[in-house]
Amino acid sequence: MTNLLQPARTVAELKELRALTGNEDGAQRVAFTDTWVAARKWFRAKLAELPVEVHQDPAGNLWATLRGSSDKSLLIGGHIDSVPNGGWLDGCLNLVAGLEVLRRIAAEGTPPVTVRLVDWADEEGARFGRSLFGSSAASGALVPDDVRNLTDRNGVKLVDAVRPHGIDLDRATEARQELNNAAAYLELHIEQGPVLESMSLPMGVVLGTFGVERHTITFTGQAAHSGSTPMAHRRDALGGVSKLHLAIREIAVQHGGVCTVGKVTTEPGIVTAVVGEATMTLDQRHLNATSLAAMYTAAREASERIAGEEKIEVAWKKLWQIQPFPFHPTLIELCDEAIRETCGTSHRLPSGPLHDAAEVCRAGVPTIMLFVQSLRGISHNRIEDTREEHLELSVGALDRLATKAMAWISGQ
Repeated sequence: MTNLLQPARTVAELKELRALTGNEDGAQRVAFTDTWVAARKWFRAKLAELPVEVHQDPAGNLWATLRGSSDKSLLIGGHIDSVPNGGWLDGCLNLVAGLEVLRRIAAEGTPPVTVRLVDWADEEGARFGRSLFGSSAASGALVPDDVRNLTDRNGVKLVDAVRPHGIDLDRATEARQELNNAAAYLELHIEQGPVLESMSLPMGVVLGTFGVERHTITFTGQAAHSGSTPMAHRRDALGGVSKLHLAIREIAVQHGGVCTVGKVTTEPGIVTAVVGEATMTLDQRHLNATSLAAMYTAAREASERIAGEEKIEVAWKKLWQIQPFPFHPTLIELCDEAIRETCGTSHRLPSGPLHDAAEVCRAGVPTIMLFVQSLRGISHNRIEDTREEHLELSVGALDRLATKAMAWISGQ
């Protein structure tokens, strides 16, 4: 690690941002709100101290560009927005650590390739329920008409909420031009899970982001009086949900993925009635596309079998789907080297949560992520935390990875 790098400064700046944009309930940097604007103003002030060009693209992503000897660019990304009552590290660690790496590179003169730091707009999707807004615009996956009329809890439409922040939704996908010369993308993130802590490891290499199948499943039976309807004569829709919930847990284990039922609703929803209709959400995730498809097929077949057993009907409605995004094999190896050189040992693991890195990977840019341990595996919560010594190690590992990635790009 070069002496020009000051990882302790990153920790201090993260605390500074927490004091500016958080309260006793946690971080409040929800995208397209006044607190988010304040956070970006704070970040722009930090960038003003560097020899970089700063601009906002048509999707609201904020870019800082340090020109190098080559137009080929190394991207380092993160997001300053948070969920409501969020943690102090989710998203902004990526960005503030990237800032420190950018400082070190700039202090050494003109880099061999152009280095760009990006703050993606609205990674979390906390206000409108649509995650990865800015990065999906850059990848070309965003369809403006699909999100135009999404509303927040106050009935404000997304198209109207983004306009005051210099974003014309119909021009958002012009952000794709920002990736024209991108040769590699690096993203540091807290793990948000318990794996690294359970192994007593500070950091790990991310192999890729899980693909997701997300559906609503509705079982329809017959509502009836709870006292006068014998058990043998019931067509209890909740029986379908109950059995399928247990079945999908076994399906996840069999295929090495994860399956979650996060919400169940019933009708008529009173204590004196057999459930006539029960609706559940199903979220299935896997790093392997074939295995993800097999989990989905197994869940569909299980639902139909269970419906027959319970003498009820079942219907599926797709909510959302995204394929797995395996990261670049060369960058995986370089990242592993950087972590071992920094921490002494490393571990390779997939990412269950989605990140902007998935959209950059979708766009065809060689991509890698590195995780730093999360205490208790908790995120999206005010108690989210990581040991300060691990945060400093993660800045060092990101810096080493940036150096290796610049050399790799230069040799292409």
